[in-house]
Amino acid sequence: MEIERKWLMKQKPQGLPVLEKATLYQGYLCTQPTVRIRSTNCNGKTSYRLCIKGKGTLVREEIELDLSKEKFESLSHMLTKPMIRKDYTVYTLPNGLRLEYNEVDTGKPAAFSYAEVEFKSVSAAHAFAPLPCLGREVTEEPGWTMADYWNRCAPAETAVGGK
Repeated sequence: MEIERKWLMKQKPQGLPVLEKATLYQGYLCTQPTVRIRSTNCNGKTSYRLCIKGKGTLVREEIELDLSKEKFESLSHMLTKPMIRKDYTVYTLPNGLRLEYNEVDTGKPAAFSYAEVEFKSVSAAHAFAPLPCLGREVTEEPGWTMADYWNRCAPAETAVGGK
């Protein structure tokens, strides 16, 4: 189960400790339900995952499975659009939660940035008081999932390997 809130951001958060930085590439085999593949390069090490997400906004079912590089590459050949690039930075919030900041498709016309905070419970999510650096919350607004972005903005072209 995934419980998270999401905000659009105009710039990176300032003054928060950085826990992790990575470059991610992700593509969608299906968007209803969401079936996504993702490669993550963190400190020169690349990992591969398959993710299936159910319906919902604040709360939704999420299943993630590790993939081998070979399985990831085979699945990437099934994509109908190039993969989305995300420059990912994780910050520590004062209350011990993690703020996951993403810059999506930097340099492209539809580029944008957003941040997410994951919670252990719905009550914790509702009780969270956002920091001033967080922009407009879009958790419950239609059209702000990455699958929506894929459908709306990723150009329809064949992209072997997706990059």
